[in-house]
Amino acid sequence: MLICAAFQIGKAQSIIPTFKNNTELHYSCKLHGQTRALTLNADLTNDALIFKLETRGVKSSIVTTKEGLKNGNALSYSQGEYAPVLNLKPSETFFMISQSAYQDLIQNKKFVYNNTIYDLVENDSKAAVILDGKAVEAFHIKAQIDATEMWIVKNPEFPLICKVTKNPLGINWTLVKIVP
Repeated sequence: MLICAAFQIGKAQSIIPTFKNNTELHYSCKLHGQTRALTLNADLTNDALIFKLETRGVKSSIVTTKEGLKNGNALSYSQGEYAPVLNLKPSETFFMISQSAYQDLIQNKKFVYNNTIYDLVENDSKAAVILDGKAVEAFHIKAQIDATEMWIVKNPEFPLICKVTKNPLGINWTLVKIVP
């Protein structure tokens, strides 16, 4: 009985963030040694996911196509400075991996993104991201080719990347708040 109670308490201390229209995501981003706050406001349409990005006075809309959400295999690192609206290629996603990459991670314990193989780090007991005192349920992955690590929310519909560390591009981020 004590084990069941401990399991329920542990389960209650973690969350899988929900994602819907107008969900506001707040990230702390490390860009080439500088720290920036970044806000993404989600706009879901029948054809795309639009993240309205705002950071340091820069405002733009990053558009991930329905095809990108479903089958994308590349992460866009756009910072939104070059256009008020940036339409990603059908192979690209922004701040998330595609649903097919997520399924590869579940089925094969790895997936390929930006021509890099990422492996699941199994038996990882450390929570990478804490929101409102609760651990975000996420898969911890590591690149085979370099030291990049990511934590991906356990949400097959919208597998958000909630944390990136050791990215050789010098772009790392951590989800710090979600406003539903």
